[in-house]
Amino acid sequence: MSKIVHVLIWSAVAAAGALSIAVIALRRGESISAMWLVVAAACCYSLGYRFYSKFLATKVLVLEPMRATPAERLENGRDFVRTNKWVVFGHHFAAIAGPGPLVGPVLAAQFGYLPGTLWILAGAVFGGCVQDFVILLFSVRRDGKSLTEMAREEIGKVGGFIAYVSILGIIVILLGVAALIVVNALKGSPWGAFTIAMTIPIALLMGLYLRRIRPGKVLETSILGFALVMLAIVSGQWVSQSPTWGHWFTFTAPTLAIVIIIYGFAASALPVWLLLAPRDYLSTFVKLGVISLLAAGILLVHPQLRMPALTRFIDGTGPVFAGNIFPFAFLTIACGAISGFHSLISSGTTPKLIARETETRLVGYGAMMAESLVAIMAMIAACTMQPGVYFAINSPAGIVGAAPEAAASTISNWGFPVLATDMAALAHSVGEQTLYNRTGGAPAFAVGMAQIFSRSLGGDAVLAIWYHFAIMFEALFILTVLDAGTRVGRFMVQDALGHWWKPLGRTSWYPSILSTSALIVAAWGYFLWQGVKDPLGGINSLWPLFGIANQLLSIVALCVATTILLKMGKARYVLVTLAPLCALVGVTFTASWHKIFDPNPRIGFLAHARQLLSQMATAPKPGDLTKFIFNDRTDAAVAGFLVCLVSLILLESILEWARVLSGRKAARVKESPFVPTRFAAEEG
Repeated sequence: MSKIVHVLIWSAVAAAGALSIAVIALRRGESISAMWLVVAAACCYSLGYRFYSKFLATKVLVLEPMRATPAERLENGRDFVRTNKWVVFGHHFAAIAGPGPLVGPVLAAQFGYLPGTLWILAGAVFGGCVQDFVILLFSVRRDGKSLTEMAREEIGKVGGFIAYVSILGIIVILLGVAALIVVNALKGSPWGAFTIAMTIPIALLMGLYLRRIRPGKVLETSILGFALVMLAIVSGQWVSQSPTWGHWFTFTAPTLAIVIIIYGFAASALPVWLLLAPRDYLSTFVKLGVISLLAAGILLVHPQLRMPALTRFIDGTGPVFAGNIFPFAFLTIACGAISGFHSLISSGTTPKLIARETETRLVGYGAMMAESLVAIMAMIAACTMQPGVYFAINSPAGIVGAAPEAAASTISNWGFPVLATDMAALAHSVGEQTLYNRTGGAPAFAVGMAQIFSRSLGGDAVLAIWYHFAIMFEALFILTVLDAGTRVGRFMVQDALGHWWKPLGRTSWYPSILSTSALIVAAWGYFLWQGVKDPLGGINSLWPLFGIANQLLSIVALCVATTILLKMGKARYVLVTLAPLCALVGVTFTASWHKIFDPNPRIGFLAHARQLLSQMATAPKPGDLTKFIFNDRTDAAVAGFLVCLVSLILLESILEWARVLSGRKAARVKESPFVPTRFAAEEG
């Protein structure tokens, strides 16, 4: 009887999921409730975790509950620590959840809600969750080795070198784009700038409180941090309205860029317990809490999706970013479906904390599902706004015009009516001077989220509070990545320079800390400054570049995973990693070709450089055009360089697969020896 009930329950879940996806995909000409997206996501994730992840765990990877993990065998109380699975889940989710799942779906909403939603669901269940789960387990079975080390051991030395360069490249581009999103969200916003500025001394106070004043009092520190953050949000309204203080916190984009560059250097150089750890801790609670609140708000309000399923911009003429729906919708979604950055976390600190091998399923597959849910929430927040408002917020001045009336007229002529007076009223209601040309996705997400919250909690009277709460939430997401990513990049640079001169490789030597921090900050600061000065808002060129680098890193991770599966004798199951690998190769290589060589100046880096070059003779400031031309050519060179590197590792992987399958090379994996766990009684 229980088996029949079990079958009936999961059949009902499958039917509900199929019905929801059918409504999302087939309904035309009328708005639908956002609840259909929530139900579709819940059903897809439930089915994926219950059946597909179980198939991976039992048939493909064959998890061994009696095998001791490195956290048990190598436990040292510092790096290797057996940790409760829910604590590890929270740590892993906080580490992987950066700007991607918030920003990517918002930007991709210019194509309509349908393409992004379908890719988020399918890409996560069959791609992103699989990559994270598989890489996490393989790292656990290799004493927590990094993706770079696994690539070198399983594919070859060339693979290890390529993985290192690719990882460093994606970190630099990721941080530059993340910082640009913060700049675009906070420029001209004294309320937002004050709130985010206050999180820095709050984090410092939490670090000192937990380490010096009240050691070990985690609950007290949490209450203190939460109370101060709420106070900062409320106080921000008074600051923004003050003729004295409002001036001090109203920053231009270039000024904010300089401030964030200085902050990034300080975050990398300061002791981890003083800023990084307390900010991450505070960020984790805010992330999980806000996503839960947003889900509850959608359940209560049942907002309608006002954006059509498909817009006119699937032809590649979109104002938010240029490019056809294939491949750019897939590239733009990025972390909401699959992210190469996750493979760094899955082979970083997380495998050193796993207490039982069976927990890799919850942490690896499950945490990625949670991030994909964040992406669905971002898509809903973007698509519940009036389309005209969405495009007014996200379109750069270079496309729609700088004057409010000109922008409103241009967007209305596209078929998405919006009035300059309505935009002015909306900006006033959220406590901003203007919402035009706020490229980057963060402000649009904040407006959508604030509207959902205000309908369920407080009404229009608190819309401004909710908007700036959302901005603070997004900035905490992003600054957490900025903090940790800069530090990780610094460690990688120190490791490389240590081969040249050993003192530079010492992570505790302050001359090395300061010099390598300066190098990594200068690298991502260049991309940030380039985006700030870009007349098209920066996101048009830099977000696709980030997507290319991120997906290329996923290709590296899936090459490593596929190689290990073949060496494990699992050739019959190799499609679980080979299929998403082939899909990513098709999407990313196509997008790379377009971004480098496409003749459309709004898409191709080199075409845009040629267009600017033709304007040099008549330009009032030729020096500015020279800088933009240099930036375009640099972006093209970076994209081409990364594609060439990943092509090499892909070729080397294919040759390794051929050698193993033909029997010319022994199928031997380099796992740590099996050691039985001492904690068998904990199983179950």
